[in-house]
Amino acid sequence: MKIPQRFETITPYEQGEALQALADRLGLSPGQIIKLDANENPYGPSPLAVKALADLQFPNYYPDSDGLELRAALSRFTGAPTENLMLGSGADELIDLLLRAVLDPDDRVLICPPAFSMYALDTQLNFGKILAVNRRPDFSHDVPAICSMVEQQRPKLLFITSPNNPDGSLIDPADLDILLKLPVLVVLDEAYIEFVDDGGFLGENLSRIRRVSARENLIVLRTFSKWAGLAGLRIGFGAFPDWLIPVLWKVKPPYNNNVAAVSAALASLKDLDILAERVGWIKAERRRLYEALCRIPYLRPYSSQGNFILCKVLGRAAAELKNGLAERGILVRLFDIPSLPNSLRIGVGRPQDTDRLIEALENEV
Repeated sequence: MKIPQRFETITPYEQGEALQALADRLGLSPGQIIKLDANENPYGPSPLAVKALADLQFPNYYPDSDGLELRAALSRFTGAPTENLMLGSGADELIDLLLRAVLDPDDRVLICPPAFSMYALDTQLNFGKILAVNRRPDFSHDVPAICSMVEQQRPKLLFITSPNNPDGSLIDPADLDILLKLPVLVVLDEAYIEFVDDGGFLGENLSRIRRVSARENLIVLRTFSKWAGLAGLRIGFGAFPDWLIPVLWKVKPPYNNNVAAVSAALASLKDLDILAERVGWIKAERRRLYEALCRIPYLRPYSSQGNFILCKVLGRAAAELKNGLAERGILVRLFDIPSLPNSLRIGVGRPQDTDRLIEALENEV
């Protein structure tokens, strides 16, 4: 038997070394590892979410497959209508479900590298073809080139991430308005919107999620992984246009969100002040980390609106630097691809994490 040919060209998502495995290899405890490679929240779930997990009721029963209680709570939180919201096992699952629902074989999907790798991977898995318009050197969108590509190639979807992963840049609102006028379904990934300076309470002033129900070509994806510290429970959500949401309900697996994740998400929405305070700590530490990285002569950090900072590595191999940090129990993410060569993405941790990282970098690892 042979696997389908399309799998021969697919590059799997790059996952870091497991925390326990790395700790065992280095002779450290997991608590001694500084994990800055996956944009996770170092402060973990809110107190109410932790309590909800400890007091979890009825895990022996399947969850509500419609997620109605959480969707209603999210409607109150975001301002998007309940009927336009859908839950996913992380926003990643919603990306796959969306592409499964709308793509016919050989349909085109437009991305703007460097960007989240799952857009391209899920497109290939769902028989689509990738078009790419690279970002400019400052990571802004090349809007004229995107418009030209849409006109010439007629992609079905356009993925836009704001703040973008891996560089943390925001799309100019005027540019987004131009793109929304194009004949293409725009998927706006707001996984890091809560960390934007001057974005209001947890990004509410910048998010476009309230506008989805009034448009036919806008989708907004969000997640509890980053701001709410629930990455390990895998729970995300999205807002989808009226015409599309019935189709997604047909392709969504039943019971795709487990009862622990839903309970923790509901509790998080009752603990917003504490979570917003922690987001504030991360934003403050981001500023301190950026200033410290600017003083490292072989790094060129980029200003970020996410909970991470991208650094170009100068005069040495980024892979060797990453490995040297790992040997000290400090994990960062390597990027060495055509659209982003010889670079590291460093998550924002706690103050003590920054101190240990900078000490290692100052000693050139």
